Amino acid sequence: MPLDPIVHAPALVDLPFRDGYVSSVVSVSLYVSLVAVALSTLFSVPVAVVMAFADFPGRRAARSAINTGMGFPSVVVGLAVLFLVSNQGPLGPLELVFTKEAMIMSQFVLATPPITAISLAAVAGVDENVRDAARVLGGTRLDVALVVLKEARYGIVTAVLAGFGRAISEVGSVLVVGGNITSADGVSKTRTLTTAIQLEARQGQYETAMLLGAVLLVLVFGVNAVVVRLGGGVTR
Repeated sequence: MPLDPIVHAPALVDLPFRDGYVSSVVSVSLYVSLVAVALSTLFSVPVAVVMAFADFPGRRAARSAINTGMGFPSVVVGLAVLFLVSNQGPLGPLELVFTKEAMIMSQFVLATPPITAISLAAVAGVDENVRDAARVLGGTRLDVALVVLKEARYGIVTAVLAGFGRAISEVGSVLVVGGNITSADGVSKTRTLTTAIQLEARQGQYETAMLLGAVLLVLVFGVNAVVVRLGGGVTR
């Protein structure tokens, strides 16, 4: 009797996937989401700093547009990107339809509003005395901005995590622009964990879908832990 668990153990770890399937899906998911969030961060943080420091006509409208963008329907974003990269679209010659690059574009659009909005709130929330102290010490505008960014770094880390969460959990837009494609040998080309979960659930393979969901959760927690560690933690 004590040997029974050993005899049945292989059945418990017999995964219902072809070799390389899960690793390729994880690879595509990470590549698309991390690149999209990295590009979005490089764009969003400077925009947040400019909006926090500069006073220009339409500033309130721009901030309202950013907040509205946080609720963009993902399928609509996917359709817009699909039009841009289609043969009739302005980016048609680049042949980006059903590619990872098109998926990155859609996730960039979805991740940018939350990263910008949360970064803007973090930068604007820095005590005015910090800016004044930097100016009194002879700091240039760039110096003041860097000091403010250092003070707001915890909020910016939170913004990046929010953007990554929006990107990695996306289904609608990546399904539209990516096509959920795998090669003949089962290796993912544009299939992500979320689209794989959706496909397995529709086919009634609930155990497989739950297993992929567990992989997604582990992946999200792992990336969040790395980002928080690099950012020095999100609490003072």
